[in-house]
Amino acid sequence: MNVIIVDDYESLSHAGADWLVEAINAKPDATIVVATGNTPMGVYHELARRYSHGLIDTSRLHAFQLDAYIGLAPDDQRSLFGWMHRSFIEPLDIAETNVVRLVGDAPDPWDACRIYEIAVREAGGFDISILGLGPNGHLGFNEPPSLPDSPTRVIPLTPESIASNARYWGGEEQVPPQALTCGMDLLLAARRTLLLVSGAHKYQILHRAMEGPQTPDVPASYLQSAPNVTVLADRAAWHGLETQSR
Repeated sequence: MNVIIVDDYESLSHAGADWLVEAINAKPDATIVVATGNTPMGVYHELARRYSHGLIDTSRLHAFQLDAYIGLAPDDQRSLFGWMHRSFIEPLDIAETNVVRLVGDAPDPWDACRIYEIAVREAGGFDISILGLGPNGHLGFNEPPSLPDSPTRVIPLTPESIASNARYWGGEEQVPPQALTCGMDLLLAARRTLLLVSGAHKYQILHRAMEGPQTPDVPASYLQSAPNVTVLADRAAWHGLETQSR
């Protein structure tokens, strides 16, 4: 596991874009699973700027949705697919034919999971996985407890995840109670993984994930055994509350 600590969120955004430019240039037809959430947004903005300057070719990239709330149409402003589309697909001009949804509004969510798994496996798995770290150690919506072989599935959201997502919804009572998530089995098999972590509130869970035992109670801890993982964190996340008292 490679650990990179940078000074602040702006530095994290630039370093993350550097990492992705190198990874994409090394494999221009890469399959990428794309996280949403606040932390990756600076990276995606900077990556789009690099693209606009001709530093990467995105014409052969394939992008896969990481997770989805159940029941939301793709054009719903709150949908995670819509968020991915606005922040990653559109700015990088990725062809719609090269985008794979995790269809949260499918009539049969479990069938949608199986279709997604087949698409990932037919693509040869993920070349690049872009992930954030949930407040309870989840990856995507692989909520604790999640074993390393957990498949793509329907999952109830934990109170921690509902609380952390409430700001996007106008209150906890508005957050959908269930989601679909790309499975741990697919994420841990990615050939390259970039885990982005920002803010002092992530200090404890970051160190549990990196230094604690590998346990389903902290799903991100299984990244300790995954191939070619880069953890990119700002100093607030790495040093926690110590930075707040200086």
